[in-house]
Amino acid sequence: MNLNKLSRLIVIILSIISIVFLATIMASDTPDGGMIGPFIYVAYLTLFIAILLVVIYTLKNLASKDLKKTLFSVGAFLGVILVAFILADGTPVPLKDGGEVSSFASKMVSTGLNAFYILALIAISLMLFTGYNRIKK
Repeated sequence: MNLNKLSRLIVIILSIISIVFLATIMASDTPDGGMIGPFIYVAYLTLFIAILLVVIYTLKNLASKDLKKTLFSVGAFLGVILVAFILADGTPVPLKDGGEVSSFASKMVSTGLNAFYILALIAISLMLFTGYNRIKK
Protein backbone atom coordinates (compact mmCIF):
# COMPACT_ATOMS: atom_id res chain seq x y z
CA MET A 1 0.00 0.00 0.00
CA ASN A 2 1.52 3.31 -1.00
CA LEU A 3 1.51 6.42 1.15
CA ASN A 4 -1.22 8.14 -0.87
CA LYS A 5 -3.72 5.34 -0.18
CA LEU A 6 -2.63 5.17 3.45
CA SER A 7 -3.09 8.91 3.99
CA ARG A 8 -6.55 8.77 2.36
CA LEU A 9 -7.52 5.91 4.63
CA ILE A 10 -6.36 7.81 7.70
CA VAL A 11 -8.29 10.91 6.62
CA ILE A 12 -11.46 8.84 6.16
CA ILE A 13 -11.07 7.21 9.59
CA LEU A 14 -10.48 10.57 11.31
CA SER A 15 -13.46 12.07 9.49
CA ILE A 16 -15.74 9.28 10.72
CA ILE A 17 -14.46 9.70 14.29
CA SER A 18 -15.04 13.46 14.06
CA ILE A 19 -18.60 12.95 12.82
CA VAL A 20 -19.31 10.63 15.76
CA PHE A 21 -17.91 13.22 18.19
CA LEU A 22 -19.98 15.98 16.58
CA ALA A 23 -23.16 13.90 16.85
CA THR A 24 -22.39 13.16 20.51
CA ILE A 25 -21.90 16.85 21.29
CA MET A 26 -25.06 17.86 19.46
CA ALA A 27 -27.10 15.23 21.31
CA SER A 28 -25.71 16.17 24.75
CA ASP A 29 -27.44 18.50 27.24
CA THR A 30 -24.23 19.94 28.71
CA PRO A 31 -22.70 23.03 27.09
CA ASP A 32 -19.52 21.32 25.92
CA GLY A 33 -21.02 17.86 25.56
CA GLY A 34 -18.30 16.42 27.78
CA MET A 35 -16.27 15.80 24.64
CA ILE A 36 -13.53 18.40 24.87
CA GLY A 37 -10.99 15.81 26.01
CA PRO A 38 -11.52 13.42 23.08
CA PHE A 39 -11.41 16.32 20.62
CA ILE A 40 -8.05 17.34 22.03
CA TYR A 41 -6.77 13.79 21.58
CA VAL A 42 -8.03 13.72 17.98
CA ALA A 43 -6.27 17.04 17.37
CA TYR A 44 -3.03 15.64 18.82
CA LEU A 45 -3.40 12.50 16.71
CA THR A 46 -4.04 14.53 13.56
CA LEU A 47 -1.06 16.77 14.26
CA PHE A 48 1.19 13.74 14.87
CA ILE A 49 0.04 12.08 11.64
CA ALA A 50 0.55 15.29 9.64
CA ILE A 51 4.06 15.77 11.03
CA LEU A 52 4.91 12.12 10.40
CA LEU A 53 3.70 12.28 6.78
CA VAL A 54 5.63 15.50 6.16
CA VAL A 55 8.82 13.95 7.50
CA ILE A 56 8.32 10.77 5.46
CA TYR A 57 7.64 12.65 2.20
CA THR A 58 10.55 15.01 2.86
CA LEU A 59 12.99 12.17 3.44
CA LYS A 60 11.62 10.33 0.40
CA ASN A 61 12.14 13.39 -1.81
CA LEU A 62 15.61 13.99 -0.37
CA ALA A 63 16.61 10.43 -1.16
CA SER A 64 15.39 10.69 -4.75
CA LYS A 65 16.90 14.12 -5.52
CA ASP A 66 20.42 15.49 -5.43
CA LEU A 67 21.41 15.44 -1.77
CA LYS A 68 24.44 17.68 -2.31
CA LYS A 69 22.32 20.67 -3.38
CA THR A 70 19.98 20.18 -0.43
CA LEU A 71 22.84 20.04 2.07
CA PHE A 72 24.39 23.13 0.49
CA SER A 73 21.11 25.04 0.89
CA VAL A 74 20.68 23.92 4.50
CA GLY A 75 24.29 24.87 5.24
CA ALA A 76 23.81 28.33 3.71
CA PHE A 77 20.70 28.85 5.83
CA LEU A 78 22.53 27.73 8.98
CA GLY A 79 25.35 30.12 8.03
CA VAL A 80 22.85 33.00 7.87
CA ILE A 81 21.49 31.99 11.30
CA LEU A 82 25.05 31.86 12.70
CA VAL A 83 25.86 35.34 11.34
CA ALA A 84 22.56 36.64 12.75
CA PHE A 85 23.38 35.09 16.14
CA ILE A 86 26.84 36.68 16.18
CA LEU A 87 25.38 40.09 15.32
CA ALA A 88 22.53 39.78 17.86
CA ASP A 89 22.32 42.00 20.93
CA GLY A 90 21.69 40.17 24.18
CA THR A 91 20.92 42.97 26.63
CA PRO A 92 18.10 42.29 29.11
CA VAL A 93 14.93 44.27 28.39
CA PRO A 94 12.76 45.62 31.23
CA LEU A 95 9.03 44.96 30.98
CA LYS A 96 6.14 47.25 31.92
CA ASP A 97 5.07 45.05 34.84
CA GLY A 98 8.50 45.29 36.46
CA GLY A 99 9.84 41.99 35.14
CA GLU A 100 12.70 41.55 32.78
CA VAL A 101 13.32 39.56 29.60
CA SER A 102 16.44 37.46 30.04
CA SER A 103 19.54 38.19 28.01
CA PHE A 104 19.29 34.80 26.24
CA ALA A 105 15.66 35.39 25.21
CA SER A 106 16.58 38.87 24.03
CA LYS A 107 19.48 37.42 22.01
CA MET A 108 17.19 34.80 20.42
CA VAL A 109 14.62 37.43 19.41
CA SER A 110 17.38 39.62 18.03
CA THR A 111 18.78 36.61 16.14
CA GLY A 112 15.41 35.96 14.53
CA LEU A 113 15.04 39.59 13.50
CA ASN A 114 18.58 39.77 12.14
CA ALA A 115 18.09 36.55 10.17
CA PHE A 116 14.88 37.97 8.71
CA TYR A 117 16.63 41.19 7.72
CA ILE A 118 19.55 39.31 6.14
CA LEU A 119 17.28 36.96 4.18
CA ALA A 120 15.04 39.85 3.09
CA LEU A 121 18.08 41.80 1.93
CA ILE A 122 19.32 38.77 -0.03
CA ALA A 123 15.89 38.23 -1.62
CA ILE A 124 15.50 41.89 -2.61
CA SER A 125 19.03 41.99 -3.99
CA LEU A 126 18.43 38.88 -6.10
CA MET A 127 15.16 40.31 -7.44
CA LEU A 128 16.88 43.56 -8.39
CA PHE A 129 19.81 41.69 -9.96
CA THR A 130 17.61 39.43 -12.08
CA GLY A 131 15.40 42.36 -13.07
CA TYR A 132 18.46 44.36 -14.12
CA ASN A 133 19.78 41.44 -16.16
CA ARG A 134 16.43 41.07 -17.95
CA ILE A 135 16.30 44.78 -18.78
CA LYS A 136 19.93 44.71 -19.94
CA LYS A 137 19.21 41.93 -22.46
